[in-house]
Formats: sequence, C-alpha cells, structure tokens
Amino acid sequence: MSDPSNPLTLPILSEIPLSRLKGIGPKKEKSLHSLEIFSVFDILSYFPRRYIDRTNEAKISSLKVGEEGMILVEVLNAYKQKTRNRRAIVNATVTDQTGNVTLTFFNQPWREQQLKVGTEVIIFGKLDQYRGEYRMVNPVVDLLGDKTGRFIPVYPQSGKAGLSTWDFANWTKDAISKSKARGFAEPLPRSVREQYDLVSRDKAYSSIHDPKDLREMLTARKRLVFDELLRIQLLLVARKRQLEISTQGITHDFEETLFEKLIAGLPFKPTNAQIKAIAEIFNDLRASYPMHRLLQGDVGSGKTLVAIAGLLSVVEGGRQGAIMAPTEVLAEQHFVSVKELLGDFSLSDSSNLLGERKLSVALLTSQTSEKDAKEIRAKLSQGEIDIIVGTHSLIQDSVEFSEIGLAVVDEQHRFGVDQRAALQNKGTNSAIPDLLVMTATPIPRTAAMTVYGDLDVSILNELPEGRTAINTKRMTDSQELWQEVMGQIKSGRQAFIVCPLIDESEKIDTTSAEATYQRLKENELSEVSVGLLHGRMHASEKQNVMELFRNGELDALVSTTVIEVGVNIPNATAMVILGAERFGIAQLHQLRGRVGRGLFQSTCYLISESHTQETDARLQALVDSTDGFHLAEIDLELRGEGTIMGAEQKGRNDLKIASLRRDKEWVSHARDTALTLLELSQQGEDISLLIDEMNLFFKEEKVEYLFKS
Repeated sequence: MSDPSNPLTLPILSEIPLSRLKGIGPKKEKSLHSLEIFSVFDILSYFPRRYIDRTNEAKISSLKVGEEGMILVEVLNAYKQKTRNRRAIVNATVTDQTGNVTLTFFNQPWREQQLKVGTEVIIFGKLDQYRGEYRMVNPVVDLLGDKTGRFIPVYPQSGKAGLSTWDFANWTKDAISKSKARGFAEPLPRSVREQYDLVSRDKAYSSIHDPKDLREMLTARKRLVFDELLRIQLLLVARKRQLEISTQGITHDFEETLFEKLIAGLPFKPTNAQIKAIAEIFNDLRASYPMHRLLQGDVGSGKTLVAIAGLLSVVEGGRQGAIMAPTEVLAEQHFVSVKELLGDFSLSDSSNLLGERKLSVALLTSQTSEKDAKEIRAKLSQGEIDIIVGTHSLIQDSVEFSEIGLAVVDEQHRFGVDQRAALQNKGTNSAIPDLLVMTATPIPRTAAMTVYGDLDVSILNELPEGRTAINTKRMTDSQELWQEVMGQIKSGRQAFIVCPLIDESEKIDTTSAEATYQRLKENELSEVSVGLLHGRMHASEKQNVMELFRNGELDALVSTTVIEVGVNIPNATAMVILGAERFGIAQLHQLRGRVGRGLFQSTCYLISESHTQETDARLQALVDSTDGFHLAEIDLELRGEGTIMGAEQKGRNDLKIASLRRDKEWVSHARDTALTLLELSQQGEDISLLIDEMNLFFKEEKVEYLFKS
C-alpha cells in the first residue's frame, strides 16, 4: 500500500474503492460498475458533459422550431402509454413560465418515475411542432437536485442505472475534499507547465468539477487535455524509438537503375509529391532499421506508382515484395497495374545462360484455383516470384517467401495491426522486412499524429498531370439526371451507378442494387448495356463483370460500394451516387474518385431527397471541394473523431476529455513534449510518474520495456 504521507498518483487513486465515498453503497456501486466506474480515479475522470450558466440559459419562448436548445424547466405532469405493438411511450409536459413544451420518450418507460411532478430539470433537445404544439422527442434530461449557484456542472447520467448529475457532483466533491490532505502528485516537470501555462493537477481536478466560472473551467480542461494527449504521444514516440533501436531491418542495396527505367517509360511526369515520397522510402530502405511508413494520398494522387518504385528497388536488391489489398477487386487492380508497368522488365540472373530473366509477378487470392495456388506458393518459397499481389491469402501459414524485403499494405484501415504484423513476420532470418502502409482516406494531420503516431508519414497532395478536375452536382433522381448520363454514354463514355447502404445488412444492399438494375435496364437506360456488381456475387462473376466494364462492353455499371477503392476505368466519366445522404464524406469522396481518371471531363452526381442540416452541409462540402485533405478537416468538424479512430485503435479513441477537433494545437504540443521528455529521460531525468500512469492507461502495452532502452 502507498505511503499515506505521499501525494496521490493516478495509479493509487485507481486502487481506492468507490465505497470510500459518501453515499455509495452496494446498490449505487453496482450501478456505477455498469458505467465502467470502479474506483475513485474513475469517478474523478467522469467529467461533466457541459455546464449550465444559470444567468444564461434559454427560455422556451425564445426557442425556434428546428433549433436545439437547453432549457431549465419544471415538470407539470408525466404519463405512460402503450402502443399497439406493446412499446412504451412516456409524455411529459414541462414549463418555465414563458411557455410549455411536451417531451416524448420512446422505449424509455423509466422516464415516468424520473420526471416527478414539481421536479426541476434541464432539458436539451431539438424543438419541433406536432399538431400545433411544441415538443421535443427523446431529449437529454439532466436532474438538477437542489443545486444553486451560478455555474453548474452537468454529468452524463444514466436513468436506467438510476444515477443523476447531482449524485456525481456530490461524489466528485467528496473525492476532492478527501484528497486535499495528500494532494495530487505532479508528473509534469515545472519547465513544461510554465512553457504552456498549465495549472497544477490539483487545481485541474477541483476546477473541472466545480468551477467558479467559464474561465476557470477552461484552464482546468486545458491541463487535463494536455495530460491525456501527452500519454498517447509518449507511448507512440517510445514505441517508434524502441522499434528503431531494438529491431534489425534489412539494409537494401540497389542502384536505382530499374527505377530510372520505370520513370523513363511513363507517359507522364511524376508529381513533386510522388518524387519526395519515393526519396523518403528509398532512405528508409537503405537504413538498418525496418521502415514503418504511412503513405497518405488523396484519391487518384498516384500511390500505386510510389509503392511500385519501392517494390522494384527491393527486387533490384535481390529480395521479394508483396502487396496486400483488402478486396479481390482491388488486388486484381493492383496486379493489372504492376503487370502493365513492369511487364517487360528483366533482372540479372547468373544461373541463366542469357545472364538475365523476366521479372515475375503473381496474384494470389481465395479465387486462385488450388492447383495454381500450390504452384505460386512453391515458386514464391524458391524465390522465382519477385512481386506477389494478394488479399488476406498472403498471410496464411502455407505462404512462405524465399526472402521478403518489403510488404505494402493497401487501404490499411481495413486491416488490423495483427494482420500487418503477420505479413511482416514472413521475413526470413531475424531481419524484419520493411513496411509501407497506404491509405486513400486522407485524415487530418492531428488525427494522423494520434492514430498513426508510431509511423513516419509521407503525403501525396498533388494530382498527376492530365487529370481533369471532377465536376460535382447535387441533384434529385429525375429525368434530367438520366438524360445527362445518357448524353455521356452516347459520346462513348461509361457510367457508374452506386446504390445506397440501406443499413448494415448486405442483403438489403444487394436487394437495392438488384432493384435499381432492373429499373434502369427497363426504363431510363434501356437503350444501352447495363451490368450489375454486388458483394453477394461469386468472385469469378465479379471479376467477369469488371472485365466487361473495363473493356467497354458494358456502358453502365450498377454497383454497391464494392467499387469504393482502387478501381481504375479511365473511360468512366459519370458517377451517380443514389441516396448520397447515407454515405459519409470520406466514402463519397472515394466513390467520386472512381471517375476523372482519363482525359475527359467527369461529373459526380450526388442524388438525395434529404434536406437535414447535416446532409446539406456534407453534400455541399463535396460540391465545393475535391481536396480530400480539406474534406477530412470538414468531416472532423461535422462528425467528430470517432469516424477517424476506427476499431483497430481500440482504447485510443477513448479520449475522455480531449478532442482532436477542438484541441488540434495541443496534439502538436503533446508530441513536442513527448520527444523532449524522452530525450530528458535518456539523460537521467526522472519521468517514472508518467510511466506509471501509462501502465495504468495502456495495460496491454509493455510500457516499461518501451522506456528501458
């Protein structure tokens, strides 16, 4: 147990049980457990969702229909009804002297007990009108208790668990009061606190839960945001440093002769961004530690060429390369690209009378026949295949390389960390192959520093010469739309028609695609040849349809989002996205990027009948800009960081108080500080308190090991 005279660290607070706080008995403890609150530290980290400034709340009479607002009201009545299908509806009437509002709650029967007549509550929701009366449907309800004072914290609460904002206010107050004697341990050096004008941790915890005013709350938040982001950045920086120190990579030796031949044979000049990214990759390939690089490029910015330049150089140095893609369609596309660019390349080979042999490229997916797959695996393990392209099939145990030098993982957000590692672990001897991960979903810089902070990042933010900007229009499903599409087809071009994601069920996607296909074939596009592509089709059927479309034998292709990434049909100039409101910005931008790949003017049609504020903002952003990096920033503004930090970043998007959207500058400050602290610790500065905290937050990481060297 810790020394009672020492200040309280976060690990110590995490061991103090909830029962030490006034008012938490077995029943409340069980309710808190359902919210994943198990200790005094968890209570202190349960931050207010917002604050009510009693002098500044809205009145019912000032709210406009369609607007969200927060009102302080008194409950006049509450009653429960049952619908025909036995579901509960609770209606309550509330007032604030300037008017009345009806609150309607679906499937929340416990609201009737919660909203007792005469109770004062804070309501947050969108005002609408129903049969002439003002109402809010399923608003957020905060019970106020007898809280007086001007600036009141409002906590996320759970009516189901029977916990109110008032309970949390009491418990945090008790926790802070009981911590006063020992105070909170301070893990940050004074120099860092002074540099960024940060209050002490003591002050931060007491002021976030009970601030006198907005200014005090904001200074407390600044400190807690910094702490949270610093822990993440320290982990990432230490992990990157550890990798460089402790792992043996392959020092590739190549002349760039094949690369020069590749560039000389291109019908266009690479962009400056491509040349810069290739130079960064070549530096990594020649270094003694393994490359861990992310290539972030906008749609159509030429990532494939950059990856091929890396693979070709590794092959020139006598080793093998692999590209792993998430879908068969995309793997096939890469295979075609690699064959087109490298089909006539030869490598020196002393075992051959001619002194050289052809560079060999193979494709391995679940669709490869067992006979062919067996032959490919044998050739791969004997070093007779130089570059292999494939799907998850590449990481099966039966796949062995003679000597893999570079693994390229495309659309890397579709693969977990373990799958990336599995491909790297195919290396022979103890040397780890280089890794290049690519994504065509640009994410904002701050998010990249957080999600991919242990990778070096190369960015492609220019489009190759000869690319025409895509024109984007928002339209309805009308005669005018299909006349425009037919106009493009009649002038010799092709069209994609993408059907909406109706819900998560692929079955319904398929139905929607099939219904659209039938309708267009019989009506609007009856004069031309139309194909259908969806996820439920057999892979060989998909391959066949794509081949027909690629060869120009189909004029239009009705599809689900299986064509989202990597499909390259230069003759396709029309992209019609039905139900565009059902897609996120990143996905719409990806789909749009399937056209505009040739020399002809291309148009993307966003078809939507919906006019919510969010839909309008999202679709207008796409009409206004074709810059994926700019759109990623807008997406972050509109939807928040949950959209960026996917499942693979498990635990890391549990930002309790920081926001990548609001706290951009603090991500950079935290990164700089992490680098500084790592340097200082190597010079003997004690950062053990921070390391202890990281052990608490990143239990699955070997934190101690990361900081040992």
